Amino acid sequence: MEIHNATYLVSSAKVSQCPQPDKPEYAFIGRSNVGKSSLINMLTNNAKLAKVSKTPGKTTLINHFLINGERNADTPWYLVDLPGYGFAKRSQAQRAAWQKMLADYFQQRINLQTVFVLIDSRLSPQKIDLEFLAQLGEWGIPFNIVFTKADKNTQSETARNAKAFVNRMKEEWEYIPRTFITSTVKFTGRKDMLGYIEELNADFDPNAIAG
Repeated sequence: MEIHNATYLVSSAKVSQCPQPDKPEYAFIGRSNVGKSSLINMLTNNAKLAKVSKTPGKTTLINHFLINGERNADTPWYLVDLPGYGFAKRSQAQRAAWQKMLADYFQQRINLQTVFVLIDSRLSPQKIDLEFLAQLGEWGIPFNIVFTKADKNTQSETARNAKAFVNRMKEEWEYIPRTFITSTVKFTGRKDMLGYIEELNADFDPNAIAG
């Protein structure tokens, strides 16, 4: 897949404010500071699309971007930048509002094809990530794992941490979804992730959504 254009559409505080669910949609989420904005910019080849910040918790809304929405034959689709989970310095009320917003989004967004859950490849398996995946499982939401920041490790360290995470998942999960190793510096994983999105786009039936 080639990305010809990527356009910011809207930031929504609730799922009812999101664009019409008439295109395949892919959500990106992870712990605060996992490299989500950098990954989105790498995938779209647009360094300014998602705002990159060293301050955790800067994303607070459901941010929709339209991919390949102009002048081309490729299937247009939505890329969604979601607030991170974890240690952002926000009030309990703000965190509760985020949790409700995300729960509504995941359970009500009928065109959502998969959630790309970002995991820091430099770390051993973290409880907060495993708990988040368990919640997606309870809701029946499809997801894939994206190990980020591979350039900040040796290849063997990245492979070891990724394998450890998958092995922890195998303790609770019968099926392990496709995983990706990424580096925004070296553009590692970009081709594989876009190819996977292209596969899912090919299976998307807007008539089924409308029905």
